[in-house]
Amino acid sequence: MANFAKPSAARFSVEVYQNEFLPEGGRDVHAIVTVTSTGGATATRTAADRGGAAVVIMVDCSGSMEYPPEKMRGAREATAAAIDTLRDGTAFAVIAGTHVAKEVYPGQGRLATADPATRAQAKEALRGLTSGGGTAIGTWLRLADGLLRRSPAAIRHGILLTDGRNEHEDPSMLRAALDGCAGRFTCDARGVGTDWEVKEVTGIASALLGTADIVADPAHLAEDFTLMMENVMGKEVADVALRLWTPVGVEIQYVKQVAPAMQDLTARRTEAGPRAGDYPTESWGDESREYHVCVRVPAAAVGQEMLAARATLILPGAAGEPPATLAQGLVRAVWTNDLAASTAINPQVAHYTGQAELAQAIQQGLEARKLGDVGGATAKLGRAVQLASASGNADTAKLLAKVVDVVDAAAGTVRLKAKVADADEMTLETRSTQTVRVKKN
Repeated sequence: MANFAKPSAARFSVEVYQNEFLPEGGRDVHAIVTVTSTGGATATRTAADRGGAAVVIMVDCSGSMEYPPEKMRGAREATAAAIDTLRDGTAFAVIAGTHVAKEVYPGQGRLATADPATRAQAKEALRGLTSGGGTAIGTWLRLADGLLRRSPAAIRHGILLTDGRNEHEDPSMLRAALDGCAGRFTCDARGVGTDWEVKEVTGIASALLGTADIVADPAHLAEDFTLMMENVMGKEVADVALRLWTPVGVEIQYVKQVAPAMQDLTARRTEAGPRAGDYPTESWGDESREYHVCVRVPAAAVGQEMLAARATLILPGAAGEPPATLAQGLVRAVWTNDLAASTAINPQVAHYTGQAELAQAIQQGLEARKLGDVGGATAKLGRAVQLASASGNADTAKLLAKVVDVVDAAAGTVRLKAKVADADEMTLETRSTQTVRVKKN
């Protein structure tokens, strides 16, 4: 493990967990890369140094938000709570989203700067939010992007709330908007009630490296919005990338964030010089995340060893400046004829491989259930119960117990419940990619 931050700065560290031993001819190397950020403002470049944070809140104001009226009322209260959580000096705006996107505050293509006066003005403007019209989320995102691009802020973030399906624009329009916004700002997405599409909301969060969740009861929106905004306000360092350098002949199979939630970053690589590529991790506060890296090395004989990959945290430099190296770790490969050594699976690798299978089993099981495939749904959700039990993922186990009757968790024996509340099924699907850490002995 190497750490390059100055003693007085926020410290980034990288730890690599792997079994470096391969059998003769073995080629695939798996490693869990743990990245941790601790401390105060970084000596390299903080959010404050680069203009602070900018946040745009996108509120669904389509006609369905009035049925029941608690949804619209909850959305107003939640947005007000988020505005109250803004740190002084944060740039912000509020958008009303229907089949078009309209600026609610401050208007005229501007961002306001948070202080007691602008917070009060923004909350007064929320009183004018009314429901009516359709849903075209791509237009909301494009307007948010335009507003955020006017800000020099390092931390650029969106919060998006919807209660329905994206029915008033072609799916390709939403995809194009997400492609255009990716890398420019991050976005948390929330679905309120139970009439929205899980894959749409989770797809938005995934594309923009944010979180997704369900708020089935509008009365809980304010609490959720406050927590989201507190998380944004806790971010200090922006635009951090995980750079992987590999020797000649080594191929990267995949790069996935595996904690605190699953996020496949493989296709998000940007080239960073000979045999090096950057994978986005976006903004950091005091937190830890874990990444599963799999590389394929050339086959070699017993006794040989090589550096399979170098994982480096990179912070881009300002104009004309080189990037800063925050921390670094090494992934190795050693060929051996020791069967016990070469067949052992590193506990961290095994754990997160199981968490990935858990998420897949839940998603496949729920899809089979929707299609009326009782046998397939029972098998997949039973396997999910087994994996959740073995890994200590108690939260997921509780959600599964609302969809199936658990007969034997260790064996994965379950029965499908005859009736399942929409909110319970949607919560399980939405949170299926949330993981737990390796249990400490």
